[in-house]
Amino acid sequence: MNPLRQDALVAAVVFAGGVALLASGAYVHRGQAVPPMVIPLAVTCLGVVLRRRRPVAALALGVAAVIGDLILGPSLGTVLIFTDNLYAATLYGPRRLATWLLGITAVLAVVVGAVAGLAAGNWGALAIGGVQAGLVLTTPTLTALIIRQHRDQVIAERARARQLARLAELDRQAAVTAERTRMARELHDIIANHFSAVAIQSAAVIARQDLNAESVRKVLESIRANSVRGMAEMRTMIGLLRAEADDEPETVSHRLKDAPELVARSRRAGMDVRLSVDGTPRDLAPSIEVAGYRILQESLTNALKHGTGRVDVTVEYASGEVVLTIENPWGSGSSGLPGSGTGLVGMAERAAVVGGTFTAGPVKTALGEGEQLWRIVATLAAESQPFEAKLISAEDGR
Repeated sequence: MNPLRQDALVAAVVFAGGVALLASGAYVHRGQAVPPMVIPLAVTCLGVVLRRRRPVAALALGVAAVIGDLILGPSLGTVLIFTDNLYAATLYGPRRLATWLLGITAVLAVVVGAVAGLAAGNWGALAIGGVQAGLVLTTPTLTALIIRQHRDQVIAERARARQLARLAELDRQAAVTAERTRMARELHDIIANHFSAVAIQSAAVIARQDLNAESVRKVLESIRANSVRGMAEMRTMIGLLRAEADDEPETVSHRLKDAPELVARSRRAGMDVRLSVDGTPRDLAPSIEVAGYRILQESLTNALKHGTGRVDVTVEYASGEVVLTIENPWGSGSSGLPGSGTGLVGMAERAAVVGGTFTAGPVKTALGEGEQLWRIVATLAAESQPFEAKLISAEDGR
């Protein structure tokens, strides 16, 4: 039901009850006529109609009606309905008004009790008058304040619950985004390395008409090996994605100390790669092993797609860190294979995850016309303490 209609119905009911009280003689008899006393009763009932939409106006009507009723009567019905005017003004009116009403009604209860006591000339009348005034004035105001406090607390708790739900949703979205970014990085590393070699070798076979059967066979074997290995790595990744959260984690399949195997595969793809390992290779944390392997893999892929000459790879096992350095000439005469533009970003992210640093960009050196030396340096800390990896420069498509 509409709140206004509901309040109007309540006002009609209490008005009928007030009229019944007047008819039964529930008022102070001073020889006055009963019909004029219906007017203050009707005014207080009008305040009941406006109790939610205009609580301050309802209070004003109630005060005016009570003053008129005190002059005429007073009557029990008007006084009882006035308590609802006070209650509604405290509950639905401005917060400052509610605070003021509590203080005013408390003072009025004391004043009424004192006046009644002085007028009667005994302490019993003072107590009775004070209690009655408190029931009429202070009790509805205090009750409304308590209910208002509980209502405001419920509203605040609901707002907090919505905020927590929103934060939980944002956390979920962030986790999904991070997982999608990780998946995209893994797929990029797998596809770019293996299938770039397949594309370049296939293009070489198509372009060369003077290859003998043995050379063609070797190239096709290398193409098949890259295809099979790429599909195997993709199957491994799909298996990890399908695994349950409580499954045992799979052992690390790619380690930085497997760099010679990765270099050998690049050589079979037709690259001139030279590997230098400084220090003693040792087992590292799985996250560092995978990060180092993928950074080296992506660097060789970039050299395959954009390089024009030899690739020099240095893996330095220093105290507390591992440093990867990859250098290769590059220029306008590269393979022309399309790049996603996320290779360098992915390498920087991998370095950052394990608390390392990453730089990539051209360096000044004496090379042929139109060529530059591209250098990648990744320093991976022995302990995983993430901080921001700095990407000095990057070329689109690498």
